[in-house]
Amino acid sequence: MTRLRRVTIIVAGIATLAASSLAAWILWPLPPELRQPEPVPSIRLLDRHGVPLRNTRAQDGSRGGWIDLADIDAEILHAFLAAEDRRFFEHHGVDARAVARAFRDNLRARRIVSGASTLSMQTARLLRPAPRTWVGKLAQSLWALRLEAHLDKSRILETYLNRVPLGQGAIGIAAAAELYFGARATDVSLGQAAMLAGLAHLPSRENPMVAPGHARARRNAVLERMRTLGFVTADDAERAAREPVLAKGAAAPFAAPHFTTQLLLRHAHDAPGALRTTLDLELQRAVEAEVRHTVATLANRAAAQAAAVVIDNRSGDILAWVGSPDFFADSVGQVDMVVSRRQPGSALKPFLYGLAFDRGFTAASILPDVPRTYTTTTGPYRPQNYDRRFRGPVRIREALASSYNVPAVELASRIGTPALLETLRTAGFASLDRSPDHYGLGLALGNGEVTLLELANAYRGLANGGVWKPARWTRDAAELRVPVSSRRSSPALRRFMTAGAAVLVLDILQDPVARIPGFGQVTPLDLPFAAAAKTGTSRHFTDNWAVATTGAFTVAVWVGNFSGRPMQGVSGITGAGPLLHRTALVVAGRYPPGQLPATDRVEAAPVAICALSGLRATAECPSLVEWFLPGTAPERTDDWQSGGRTTLPPEYAEWLASHRPARAHGEARVRDASRPRILSPLDGDVLEVPPGLEPKYATLPLTASESGAMWQVDGRQFDGVRWRLSPGSHTITAEWPDGQRDSVRIRVIGR
Repeated sequence: MTRLRRVTIIVAGIATLAASSLAAWILWPLPPELRQPEPVPSIRLLDRHGVPLRNTRAQDGSRGGWIDLADIDAEILHAFLAAEDRRFFEHHGVDARAVARAFRDNLRARRIVSGASTLSMQTARLLRPAPRTWVGKLAQSLWALRLEAHLDKSRILETYLNRVPLGQGAIGIAAAAELYFGARATDVSLGQAAMLAGLAHLPSRENPMVAPGHARARRNAVLERMRTLGFVTADDAERAAREPVLAKGAAAPFAAPHFTTQLLLRHAHDAPGALRTTLDLELQRAVEAEVRHTVATLANRAAAQAAAVVIDNRSGDILAWVGSPDFFADSVGQVDMVVSRRQPGSALKPFLYGLAFDRGFTAASILPDVPRTYTTTTGPYRPQNYDRRFRGPVRIREALASSYNVPAVELASRIGTPALLETLRTAGFASLDRSPDHYGLGLALGNGEVTLLELANAYRGLANGGVWKPARWTRDAAELRVPVSSRRSSPALRRFMTAGAAVLVLDILQDPVARIPGFGQVTPLDLPFAAAAKTGTSRHFTDNWAVATTGAFTVAVWVGNFSGRPMQGVSGITGAGPLLHRTALVVAGRYPPGQLPATDRVEAAPVAICALSGLRATAECPSLVEWFLPGTAPERTDDWQSGGRTTLPPEYAEWLASHRPARAHGEARVRDASRPRILSPLDGDVLEVPPGLEPKYATLPLTASESGAMWQVDGRQFDGVRWRLSPGSHTITAEWPDGQRDSVRIRVIGR
């Protein structure tokens, strides 16, 4: 026997063995789950009052349902056969002609551009998932042959139509018909049947809820294919092409989509059935409307997205969750800003000051707001305030309420970034997962990325006396799970600051007077009930944040662009602030805000202090009352002002030398303690009307070193305490009953 003959026999034997093995595998009985596929299990998500939110499959968020082939509208069958596999009843699982065509196209493109998948092959992939590779395609083909050997065509088609993904989590034609058209699969129009068949191609990209234009084009292509194959007449196809892509008033519930999507990730392996969530659907819809209103009003300021979340302080129940203005917006709607990480800016400052109170600082402690350079691992760091001005010595109450940057960085340098980072992590900011050196002193100004949910729950912790607790997603009283964005192994309760420190922070954040130097007398943070509020703006106006906590609930909002594109002159006061204000009012209409913890709960005592030094007041300095925790009130009396003169500590000498006296805190007494002076505005000030700010907020406080002044603006009497900014040059005069006068000239630019 020649060598060639022996090789031929061996090869033939191997081929025969392989063919026999393959035939045996194909003829081997199917596994039960393939022989009798079960309907897709589902979970019904309800709001806190039992109102349906979403019907969904337990493991992947898809909708379920099963319908017998005999009950399916014939137009659906024709549409899917025309769109996916017109020779379905002719082949035995693999269409040789389609395979040859696909092989040619793929070779030309040097990648898989055509799969030649029959309905049997697609059914096999739905039941036995395989990667979209050459090997995966081969496995899919073999399983299709095996299905055809054991199941008749009707059973395969029925399984496919009940298992095919059709977008927005709809699995099968029954769920999709209900979702998109509010109809049963036994009663759809020709256009609707073509739409369902078209969705099988690219359900995420050609979805009528996400991209109606693409969906319409794909539907019309299916109609044309049906006409070509003789399934419908040209007139019928033309009429069907004029149908709307979505039916108005579709019946299937799909409310609070971002919230329910995140919830399903948490309950992926739960048994089918009804799950009552913490969400208040009526409140949810009201908050959604406020988010849409915000982006509409800020559209000309390059702010295209916004988000909001509301949490019940006592229980931790998530009452409302809006991840974007429109979940169904093309390409970006399904981004969820409630759990996406972004820089919160000054919104983190309250946790720095709370830590400082636990380290011995008080609300009257003085911090320097002067030019200063810090040496860091990344080079020199020179913090600046939002308005690029320095104020000299400032009390912590004013520094926090007015959100000055320079004092916050100085405080962080004294306390240390590691201690601040640990406090923030204990307060639930698990997203801050880098080292202290990575953030540096900029952590005090919010340069680390966090989520809106983390921020809201941390402020809720302030209202709960400095104790972090996990937020709740369902009405199950035993639920103590960490938020989706936080996978750290954590106890159910964590104290991140003492109750006394939390009370002082809350007291400052609800102090409208301490907020005036930084934000003015009228701001969106002023609410008709007790609320501790704070804003934050990241660098280059990329992100706006605002959060308010009351005795009963916490509201946190974000305004910006998912792309990170900077907004045009939109600050926390002009962007997120108004959204926070309106949302808090909406929530208060359904949930009484209650009272925040007061100073008497921690035995804080009022003490008269000097406004400039924070030391105990004397007869020679303007005084005010500050609250002090037990044992923290200053024992030293003021020695900065005596004999009609003001002497600041040496650390302010350089600042005084480089800034004209009118800039100094308490400048009237520095220049001449015997004469009353205008303190706001300062002579020579150049003010700008912030872009996009509502006119009622574009105001300037008129204050003086002595009370009882009569004011004039450009020679006309002015009886208010805040003057509305008007472009141009202006002279502001204060006159006291004893005849003394002081005048300043300012200029206002802007619209």
